[in-house]
Parts: sequence; structure tokens; C-alpha cells
Amino acid sequence: MRWWDIDPVFVLEKELFPDDAWSRGMFWSELAHSRGPLATRRYVVAMDGDRLVGYAGLAASGDLADVQTIAVARDHWGTGLGARLLTDLLQAATAFECAEVMLEVRVDNTRAQKLYERFGFEPIGFRRGYYQPGNVDALVMRRTDPSTPVSGVQGTEIHG
Repeated sequence: MRWWDIDPVFVLEKELFPDDAWSRGMFWSELAHSRGPLATRRYVVAMDGDRLVGYAGLAASGDLADVQTIAVARDHWGTGLGARLLTDLLQAATAFECAEVMLEVRVDNTRAQKLYERFGFEPIGFRRGYYQPGNVDALVMRRTDPSTPVSGVQGTEIHG
């Protein structure tokens, strides 16, 4: 993801997460930590021609990585794009030398939960009222050893 991707990312963010969308400033802040020798973030976008149809981000700290966000345009659901984005993030976690990857997912987002389970993430707890202002709980999931490949995921058209 580059600075010029922030506006189309923000449009997709508001469409998919209207109640708890990140601000432009949050994306700018994350990008500030994604370049250079001291980078601790990996943010990528997926394009369909000239249209941004997905994005994802990961933060790393020590030997722990956290999936910050994954979003796929509704008309690309079921195409494997979410899996390709997640694969890229797991490769980044490996490059950051992380031993574990954590994430939070809305308890009512079973589609995403199934994707994460397919990738070896296991539920380890809940964060009550994590998603605001709707007061929706988050399921906390963890995957150990992000370098272990997941079968059945095709190559990617993902750009950093």
C-alpha cells in the first residue's frame, strides 16, 4: 500500500465497515511504519484493473504479529482474494521472524472466521465490546508458526 492508495482504501473501508471504519489518519499512521529498515508493518492492496478491490495489514512486534485488517470488496467475495491477502500477511510475519500471529474478528463474521480457521488460526478468547460503537465482541484467534504453508492458495496479484 502506498499513500495514493489511502483514498480508495478509505472508500472500501467505509463501505464494508460503516460503523467502525478506520480513519484516513489511522491508515497514514500505519503506513508511516511500513517502510525502511525499521519497518514493523506490512500493508498491501489488491487491484482489479484500475480498481482497488482489497487490502490487508499486519503489525509486528518482537516475535508476535497481529493482523490489523483484511478487507475484500463484496463483488470479490468467494474468489480466493481474502486467502491471497492473508497468505501475503503470513509471509510478512515470517519475514519479520514472528513465531505467532494473532487477530481479532467480529463474532458475527463467520465468513472471516472460516477463512482464518482454514489457515490454522485457533480461537483463544474473546474481547467483550471490542468493536465500537456497536459494542460487538471480538473472537481472538492465534496461529503459531506462520511459515507453515497452507495448501490450495494460488499465486497473488498483491502489491505492497
